[in-house]
Amino acid sequence: MQLSDFDYHLPEQLIAQHPPAERGASRLLHVAGQNRADLRFSDFIDHISPGDVMVFNDTRVIKARLFGEKASGGKVEALIERVLDAHTALAHVRASKSPKPGTRLIFAERWEAEMVERHGELFKLRFLAEDNLFDILEASGKLPLPPYIERGADDEDDERYQTVYARERGAVAAPTAGLHFTEDMLEQLRAKGVHLAYVTLHVGAGTFQPVRVDNIAEHKMHSEIYEVPEATRALIAEAHVSGRKVLSVGTTSMRALESAARGGELAAGCGETDIFITPGYRFRVVDRLLTNFHLPKSTLLMLVSAFAGYEEMRAAYQHAVEREYRFFSYGDAMLLERKD
Repeated sequence: MQLSDFDYHLPEQLIAQHPPAERGASRLLHVAGQNRADLRFSDFIDHISPGDVMVFNDTRVIKARLFGEKASGGKVEALIERVLDAHTALAHVRASKSPKPGTRLIFAERWEAEMVERHGELFKLRFLAEDNLFDILEASGKLPLPPYIERGADDEDDERYQTVYARERGAVAAPTAGLHFTEDMLEQLRAKGVHLAYVTLHVGAGTFQPVRVDNIAEHKMHSEIYEVPEATRALIAEAHVSGRKVLSVGTTSMRALESAARGGELAAGCGETDIFITPGYRFRVVDRLLTNFHLPKSTLLMLVSAFAGYEEMRAAYQHAVEREYRFFSYGDAMLLERKD
C-alpha cells in the first residue's frame, strides 16, 4: 500500500490543544465494521463484560526536554529518548552545530553532561553529577508535549499528560488512550468483574516521526523497550480459553502484546520491538482496541486500519471529522472491534 492511502483531511481546529475540563469527559466513537455509534466515554463500562481482560500500559512520562548551552557557548536543547542507566541516556540534540564526542553541555545552568558518541540520529550523553538522571529530569526538565500541540507544557499538563496508573518511568510521550480513565472508573471496572492487567512500553519520540517513503513496506519503525509480566500473560491465556475478550487500552499496549506473541504464543518477559503493523497483519492476542484518533499518514493509522479494516477506518475518520470529534493526544477516543 502507498502512503497516500492513509491520508485524510483534518481541519486544524479539530486538533485538541488542551485536555477536556475533566478527565474522562470526552466522546467515544464505537466502531464495529461499518456500524458506528456516538457515545460518551463514560458509556465505555457498558461495553465491556465481566471476565474480560483490559491491558493498560503503565509507563510514566518523564520530563525529557532539557535546555542549556555548550560549555564553549551556544544554545542547546536535548530531548531524552531513552534513559540507559542512572547517569547516561540517548537523546535528540538540537544546536547550531552538532556536538562532537567530548563536548560538554550544561543544562538548566547546573547539570553538566558530556557527549560520548553518536548512535545514528541520537547522541549518547553522560551526566556528570552524582544525582540520578531521573531526579535531574524531574528537577529541571520540561514535559515534551507532542509537536501538534502549539504551546509549551504547563502545570496542568504535568498532571493531565499522565495516566492515573502511570508507574514505570521512561516514556517521552503518553499512552494517550489511557488518559481518559479516572480512578473511579477503574474501580467500577473491577467491581464489574473486569480483569485489569498491565504491560510497560516506554513510548519514544519516534512515535511522532513522519513516514518518509511512498511504499509503506519500506518504512523502518523506531525501536521501543517493553515488558509483559507473567501475571498479564496468565490472565490473557485464561481469557482465551474461557472465550472472554482481551481489550488493549491503546496502540502501545497492543504493540507490546503482539511483539511478545511473535513466536506464536504470548510470552512473558522483556524485549525491544520495532514491530510495524499494517493491513494484512494477523493479530494473535487482542480482540478489541481502545484508542484515540491518529495523524494522517501515520504508522498508528496503519495499525488501526489493520485491526478494524481499511475501508471501515476511512469511513470512521470521515464520520469523526464531520461530527467534529477532538483529535490526537488530548482528543476523543474510539472503541474498535477487530475485523476477522
